[in-house]
Amino acid sequence: MINALKSLFILPAGDSQEEHSQRVHLAAAALLIETARADFTQDAEEEAALERLLCSSLALPREEVHALVQQASGRVDSATSLYEFTRVINDHYGPAEKLELIASMWQVAYADGDLDKYEEHLIRQVAELTYVPHQDYIRSKLDAKPD
Repeated sequence: MINALKSLFILPAGDSQEEHSQRVHLAAAALLIETARADFTQDAEEEAALERLLCSSLALPREEVHALVQQASGRVDSATSLYEFTRVINDHYGPAEKLELIASMWQVAYADGDLDKYEEHLIRQVAELTYVPHQDYIRSKLDAKPD
């Protein structure tokens, strides 16, 4: 049982570069999926925004992004907290990449034309867990808000 608990906090040492990238991409996709689901409705606009943002930020073809979204959806369904995703982000993203992720989460939240309080709460929580300064959190919210 102790080994099972340790495995939650220790990343495999022998990961290849591809496995490492896959883990980071999966964590970012999972957080965007969580944003789309936060208001208890995941509509087509949010889904399209999520895939578009992943294609551009991860520089992956649409087919790979679609497979990544499917895999990340399964991980989100079985996740018990945001920690497993934010830990990977903290370990592998710098401040600029974290801010870009938060900005992407705002874009997904605004994609359906309505910012729900649960979406805003989730993004605030992720910003705090990934140590994004509050002023950057607010600035990215204002930048993503449709006019």
